[in-house]
Amino acid sequence: MNLEGRLLGNRYEIIKKIGNGGMATVYKARCHVLNRYVAVKVLKDEFTTDEEFIKRFNTEAQAVACFSHPNIVSVYDVGTEGNLHYIVMELIQGKTLKEIIKEDGALSWKWSVNVAIQIASALEIAHKNNIVHRDIKPHNIIITEDGIAKVTDFGIAKSVSNSTITAFGTTIGSVHYFSPEHARGGYTDAKSDLYSLGVVLYEMVTGKVPFDADTPVSVALKHMQEEAVEPRKINRTVPLAVNNIIMKAMKKDVNQRYQTATAMLKDLSLALKTPNEPIVVLDNEENDYPTQKVSIMNDDMLEARRNRTAKMNAEEKRNAKSGNKFFALIKRHKIISGVLGLILLFVISLTATEKIVGATKVKDVQIPKMVGLKQEEAKKLAESQGFAYEVGEEKYDAEVEKGVVISQDPEYKANFSIKEKSKITVVVSLGQQMTKVPKVKGMEKDKAIEELEKNLLEYEIEEEYDEKVEAGIVLEQDKKEKEEVAAGTVVKLKVSLGIEKVQIPNVANPKLKMTESEAKKELEKIGLKVKVEYKEDTTKDDGIVLSQNKDAGTEVEKGSEITIVVNSLPEKKDGKITIDIEGVLGKKAYKTVEETTKDENGEDVTTEKDVARDDINVEIFVDGSSVYSATANGDDIVSYTVENRTGNVDVKIKVDGTVVYNDEFRYDDTTLKVNN
Repeated sequence: MNLEGRLLGNRYEIIKKIGNGGMATVYKARCHVLNRYVAVKVLKDEFTTDEEFIKRFNTEAQAVACFSHPNIVSVYDVGTEGNLHYIVMELIQGKTLKEIIKEDGALSWKWSVNVAIQIASALEIAHKNNIVHRDIKPHNIIITEDGIAKVTDFGIAKSVSNSTITAFGTTIGSVHYFSPEHARGGYTDAKSDLYSLGVVLYEMVTGKVPFDADTPVSVALKHMQEEAVEPRKINRTVPLAVNNIIMKAMKKDVNQRYQTATAMLKDLSLALKTPNEPIVVLDNEENDYPTQKVSIMNDDMLEARRNRTAKMNAEEKRNAKSGNKFFALIKRHKIISGVLGLILLFVISLTATEKIVGATKVKDVQIPKMVGLKQEEAKKLAESQGFAYEVGEEKYDAEVEKGVVISQDPEYKANFSIKEKSKITVVVSLGQQMTKVPKVKGMEKDKAIEELEKNLLEYEIEEEYDEKVEAGIVLEQDKKEKEEVAAGTVVKLKVSLGIEKVQIPNVANPKLKMTESEAKKELEKIGLKVKVEYKEDTTKDDGIVLSQNKDAGTEVEKGSEITIVVNSLPEKKDGKITIDIEGVLGKKAYKTVEETTKDENGEDVTTEKDVARDDINVEIFVDGSSVYSATANGDDIVSYTVENRTGNVDVKIKVDGTVVYNDEFRYDDTTLKVNN
């Protein structure tokens, strides 16, 4: 049934369909009383035949409307119009959690836990008000543009005092998120919602449901019989605490599951602080409970109890009727009883007579088909066959030509007859509604959307960064101002995200030991300008980044400058030390010796001469350690190389037991020459 353009409750104007679920269709509507947009959820036709279900549907919707919570979609109103049963809710701009999972796959565990905390908080308030949701799944959780989780679709919730609701012999809900007791069609309570929340959290962190199969029955059996693969085995980034919370929530035995949303909420909050701590210990063995007497209530017993209750209620009604004062009066006064009987007999006879007479005057006639006919043709056809013709409504329709019948009431059906002279009400098309495109360029996004919707236009938004225009302002629109287009036309908008912001990485992490070139590449890749300063730190490796002037994780505008400090140690060189022994000792480097030679007459002649000593001890100390010790001649030049060093070294030199040099040796000099 197409409800677009219809006014429900003389208040809610249906604008367009925005969603379709297993039980209801959701429309965007405008509330004419409060002049605001709302969501109207209309129960599908197949559920309107069950009076008990309708009663519970209305009761629970009204119950949800009685409390308010930031993570529950607010219910404003509940109504009935003819065979239509609807609830009016807050209109949320955002995506369902299911859409996000489909787009992104497995989600960050921290983000997922935060969403689960919000859902658990919503369930906590609902359970305290004796409302069990019974259909917690990603499709029923909307994530707003601000990242707030909103739980919706409490329409098939039930009071915990009632038995499980079923329709047409099938259990209501979504089989991939059923608790085992729900899949069996047994008694469900708050712990069933917590099982479903565990499944939702499982899907968020792994990107898939714990149990899947070709048929719903097979999936349900898996919920009852099989253990799910732990999330950590699918996604190694899932911490231990989160893994165990999920597995505890999904325990098949309700006694091993979380007993309240409050308890689960506490563990979820703790998991954010200590994700790798075993805050939940999983016990895969059966609990060793002490022997005790417990009452067992299976599904058959529940059904028997319901039957007994119904029987007792019927008895009470009969007793109430028999105790009615009016009937007691009749029983006591037989004359009154007789008079009333005669009156009743007369009324029945009169009614029967009217029906017999009417049957002779009015005959059944096949209802004509008027959908698709021009209004004039439809009117002639109806009147020619003896029907009263009435135009109930004229409305715009993009697919039906102006003046043509869109629908009729009663509807045409083959071999379907109604009484002659009955009234047929038709809805006639006004054709395609036209509208003019307003100028929204330069407006704030929300105001632009409101302006387009006011002019019956749809919209698509593409966001892009812009250095000149602040965030949230419309940069472009693809349809010209005052251009006449069909209602419902999509106007594409480009909206500014403002100057792009980036998150500064940690290039100074000592574990990474990033070099200057690596750090510059990482920062420039995200659009940052890099300034480099140098500092000497002999305790760190040469060339690595020591620090950065802005903390990692800080958000800055793209194009901002960041300063990094790089370790710069002096170049390592070889230093050469040379010692001129004669220059250091002078005459002490020589000794006088006698030499006997023959003169020309063959006589011995003794003379003295100086020769270099060969017993001079030379020692070299570098930074307090002896690095060279040897005996040298008086006319030697002793050389020693200090290899691969930077900066200054302390050098002490002893020659023949005397310190001849004790000072710093700068490697910039390369060569140290020691002499007098």
